[in-house]
Amino acid sequence: MASEQMADRPDETGGPPPPRPLDAIDQDILRMLQADGRASIRSVAERVHVSRANAYARINRLVEDGVIRGFGARVDHERAGHGTSAYITLKIVQNSWRSVRDRLRQLPGASHISLVGGDFDVLLLVHTPDNRALRELVLTRLQAMPEVLSTRTLLVFETEDLEPQG
Repeated sequence: MASEQMADRPDETGGPPPPRPLDAIDQDILRMLQADGRASIRSVAERVHVSRANAYARINRLVEDGVIRGFGARVDHERAGHGTSAYITLKIVQNSWRSVRDRLRQLPGASHISLVGGDFDVLLLVHTPDNRALRELVLTRLQAMPEVLSTRTLLVFETEDLEPQG
């Protein structure tokens, strides 16, 4: 019993408990919610063939375990007035990731930030109203950061969302 209780607690470092394996029903629930985050508990339960109470408990566990990080809307950035998108690669000063990440989060139009290995250190996805706004973001905001050693901008011509669509 003590070891079972330990598995639900954060480890000594204060981190989350280790991930639990997901069964086929959990995977089906995740696919459904990715396609439609507004799906009712009843419809989820019916489609995965479990009771509403079971579906509710499973979704709550997925949220509590951090598997589901939240529910949101998929945005068409062009229709929302941000018709220019770009991936920007950054080389940064060693050990400056946390401070750079905090500044990148504040950038208008920043959509995704990743610390990566390879020829550059950071991959940033941004959405801006137009090329002029993108230019300003790169030249006056990013390149002004003392920890940013260099940038490279890759203009996005077309995108396709590969997450389940329903």
